[in-house]
Amino acid sequence: MLLPFAITADPLDPAGLLALAQQRHADQARTDDVEGPGAVVLFVGVVRGRHQGQEVSALTYEAYEPLAVASFERIAREAADRLPGVVLCLHHRIGTLGVGEPSIVIAAVSAHRAEAYAVSRFAIERVKQISPVWKREHVVGGASWVEGATVDPDDQGPLDEAWRRACP
Repeated sequence: MLLPFAITADPLDPAGLLALAQQRHADQARTDDVEGPGAVVLFVGVVRGRHQGQEVSALTYEAYEPLAVASFERIAREAADRLPGVVLCLHHRIGTLGVGEPSIVIAAVSAHRAEAYAVSRFAIERVKQISPVWKREHVVGGASWVEGATVDPDDQGPLDEAWRRACP
């Protein structure tokens, strides 16, 4: 059974996560007697083959799982605080991934498209800001760690910046 928020070494299941998000939204809409799912946005981040002029062969992701999952839950709460009625589910992969493999899946569901798009974009911005997930980029001739989450989750400035990027 899929959970709404997860760190996993297993291949990601975009269709399964999207179905879970839709079901959670439909259940919430019935409970709250509001509009049901009318828009779904599925973001799938994949390993790219070129970055900053170099050929990339793979990325290795590591995470502190309990804190990463807690950060995903926090991001969903932040989204719901700003846009009530939106449901967000998020999975991130760990381990070594080849070019083209999905590393993150974000499913955002709402009654209307504007909110679903905004929450999807907000979620990826916040993951990069506050989630303890790190990546090592493997290129021809070596590998190096790429800077990960660097902000205090309670700092209002980065939160505002994530919303600004999501809703320009």
